[in-house]
Amino acid sequence: MSPDSPAWPAVGAAVAVVVLVALIRRARAGEPACRWLALAAAAWGVGFVVLGATAGAQTPAAIQLTLSDVLGVVGMLCVALGLLRLATVAEASGTASGRLPGTVIGRVADGCLLAVALFGIGWIAVLRHAYNSAGVGPGSFAIDLVHPAIDLIALSFALWLAVQGGRAALGPCLAVFAASVGDFLAVQARASGMHPGTWPQLAWLLAIMLLAARALSRWPVSAGDTASVGQTALTRGGVIRQAMLGKRAADALAAASPPLTTQIALSAAALNTLVTLIFAATTWGRSGAISLITGVVLGLALLARIAGLLRQAGIASALVGEAGGRFLQLADRTSDVVVLCDADGRIRYASKAVAAYGYAPDKLTGSMAGGLVHPDDLGNVIAVATAVRLSGDDPGGTLACRVRASDGTWRHVQATMSRYGQAGRPDLLLVTAQDVSDEVALRRQVTQLTFHDGLTGLPNRAYLEERTKDLLARNREQPRLAGQTGAIFLDLDGFTAINDSVGHGAGDLVLAQAGRRLRGLVPALDTVARWGGDEFAVLIETPGSPQDIVDLAERLARSIAAEPFLAAGRDLSITASVGVAFADSDVAEHLLRNADLAMARAKDAGGAQVEVFAAHMHADVVRRLELATDLRAAIDDGSLSIEYQPVVELSTSRVASVEALVRWSRHGEAVAAPDFLAIAEDYGLMVALGEWVLVRACQQVAAWRQGGWLVGLSVNFSLRQVSAPGFAEMVLTTLDEAGLSRSALTLEVTERVLIEIGEPVLVGLARLRQLGVRLAIDDFGTGYASLAYLRQLPVDIIKIDPSFVAGLGIDGTLAMLTRTIVQVGHDLGIEIVAEGIERPEQLELLRAMGCGLGQGYLMARPMTVPGIESLADTEARRLESALLSVAEDEPAPPTSAAATAAPSAAAPDSPATAPAG
Repeated sequence: MSPDSPAWPAVGAAVAVVVLVALIRRARAGEPACRWLALAAAAWGVGFVVLGATAGAQTPAAIQLTLSDVLGVVGMLCVALGLLRLATVAEASGTASGRLPGTVIGRVADGCLLAVALFGIGWIAVLRHAYNSAGVGPGSFAIDLVHPAIDLIALSFALWLAVQGGRAALGPCLAVFAASVGDFLAVQARASGMHPGTWPQLAWLLAIMLLAARALSRWPVSAGDTASVGQTALTRGGVIRQAMLGKRAADALAAASPPLTTQIALSAAALNTLVTLIFAATTWGRSGAISLITGVVLGLALLARIAGLLRQAGIASALVGEAGGRFLQLADRTSDVVVLCDADGRIRYASKAVAAYGYAPDKLTGSMAGGLVHPDDLGNVIAVATAVRLSGDDPGGTLACRVRASDGTWRHVQATMSRYGQAGRPDLLLVTAQDVSDEVALRRQVTQLTFHDGLTGLPNRAYLEERTKDLLARNREQPRLAGQTGAIFLDLDGFTAINDSVGHGAGDLVLAQAGRRLRGLVPALDTVARWGGDEFAVLIETPGSPQDIVDLAERLARSIAAEPFLAAGRDLSITASVGVAFADSDVAEHLLRNADLAMARAKDAGGAQVEVFAAHMHADVVRRLELATDLRAAIDDGSLSIEYQPVVELSTSRVASVEALVRWSRHGEAVAAPDFLAIAEDYGLMVALGEWVLVRACQQVAAWRQGGWLVGLSVNFSLRQVSAPGFAEMVLTTLDEAGLSRSALTLEVTERVLIEIGEPVLVGLARLRQLGVRLAIDDFGTGYASLAYLRQLPVDIIKIDPSFVAGLGIDGTLAMLTRTIVQVGHDLGIEIVAEGIERPEQLELLRAMGCGLGQGYLMARPMTVPGIESLADTEARRLESALLSVAEDEPAPPTSAAATAAPSAAAPDSPATAPAG
């Protein structure tokens, strides 16, 4: 195809349009640099078409800047802006080095040197012949050289930015080079008065097509590719060297290793100097001394630049040596161990701090670092070291491991690894290690204290709860692998008595021995924990059947009771109450709670037995809690009631006193007294309940006595009530506020109270008795030898337990024991009250024995206030009738007032009366 053929503009326009479309699409995809490259393609394409349209217009004398030249310069500027955008994006992408290598002055010098060198080569090779052919003056020819000169400046600038932009900038940089070659050839053609030939136009088309390389490339815009174009000096050591040597040393090292732009500039200057000197020698007669002077000046400039680089290298070496010396001084002064290793893991330097591990620094030098690392940690150490060595600019990695001291012990260290750069030598691995053995030991101690019991060494409640959560979660995730999970709770029966009698130190020894027994019987994979106090818990994790778990629970119970525990020089025999629960699907989350409930049920049943959790146990606990809540509210708002059961003189049927019995109706339904009294005892409500009963009963009896009915009052009190602080003061205050004489009140306590109360409580009861309050023993003869305590605390009344009265007329032995009790009471001057009289023959036998007082359904049931007042009226009428009979010398009718008031009171199958408190 002819150089001035019309096909050239068409081809150029088509190529420019295709490249323009591709670049615009890439720009819309999110790459701003392609916008500038698209403008460059448009400018070059239009310039190519304009050049074809003006074919044949150039003349040898018309050296000028044409419109196509202006468009070419505009295109060069657009490419430069695009390259600048690529370099900026690469630096902001996070993988750039942060700045270009070398100083600003050095980069400008390299650019000028490259531009001059390229122009010199171009002058000798191309422009010299064009100047000779043009036949114009230097000034006119210089105008035509503006375009090539701008090209060279742009090329130097493009080469500089291409290094920063990486492989993404390679295509635009080559496009500038191709365009510059085409412009040089075009100047030669125009100087000869010809249209630019085939080669310039091919160079321009190549330049336009090279712009499309950015649009078609898949390479990311990243400065991480800088090393691929030769900038290895920037990434070598990188951040580590800047941290270790300081900014000045880092800058000096960067300058000491010439970047790619400097290397190209030096190569071009050297080539230009060589070509110029050869040209001056071969054309000395024709060119004169100008070529020689030019070559010498370029050579001197080249030598000056090389001298500057050598000076920078010397400064860098000095700084590196100084920094290395300071590094060694710092490493020897710090308490942390500092080690430098080569790529094979061999130690090249060890600081003086290794003496703390029993090593001498010179002895470690040359040995393998891996031999000091614990085998279990060696794999992790190698992995981190490899990652650091291959990480480029990554500052390093941190890890924890164990290293061997010279005495064979293992020290826990916290180590940091990083690359340590050396000028002209392979990088080393810098390892700093701090001994954290004391911290690790402290953390383990804290963990031990947090999750283990200090007395038995077993896991504690917190550990068991977390372990149970993990186990249940595993069972839900892998139900096929889960066996029967269960829990066993064990409570030592009578442990409180050991603390009270032998002392808490002995109790601790018993707990420690019990923990060892349990741990010895439970499989190793199962967890034995101290739940708290004298309670232990076992979490069954090994597969097994429910019967296996129950069998284990029974073995644990037998192991506690089989042999006595040795403490304080004494053999202490105790038993255990054991509860078992299984992690069934519907109650798995409450496994520990259910085992605890089963243990409580075993303890309530008397202890020394094994109970398996059943659903009703939880229902019972919830019911008891609800009862306790409602009972507390009933005490606070006074919604309880009191019934009174008469105590009758057996000889006269006169009501001598009444016993106050508390009653509670919950939601319109009566609650059995034994049920809510047990709730009051368990939930700490008994003291408040007893005080409420005493206050109300004293007020009622005081009102009766003020009305003329001189009746006494009996109130039951439990061990918890009489042991409460200020009990005696509370009783006296209540009597005084109610206006009731102290002799009218009888305090009833069981035999257990007399045996278990301490000296201060006995003193308080004795003080009440001295002030006139009467004292009675309730349920006398049931389980304790109470006669021995009558000498310590004399009482006024003994109430024979209903179990003795029930045998009268049936069991001769019970009749003899009852007669003995009555006789002892007579001998000691103590009143005797027989409880539970329900049959007439019982009444007759008690009268025959001389028993003075009686109480039971045969005489009267417990009554409300109106019933008691009706009984009092009947007794008053009987007494009035008896007085009239005496006055008329007539015998009084033998009618029993109690029987009259309650003609249907005899009820052999009626239950025994419930205690009041």
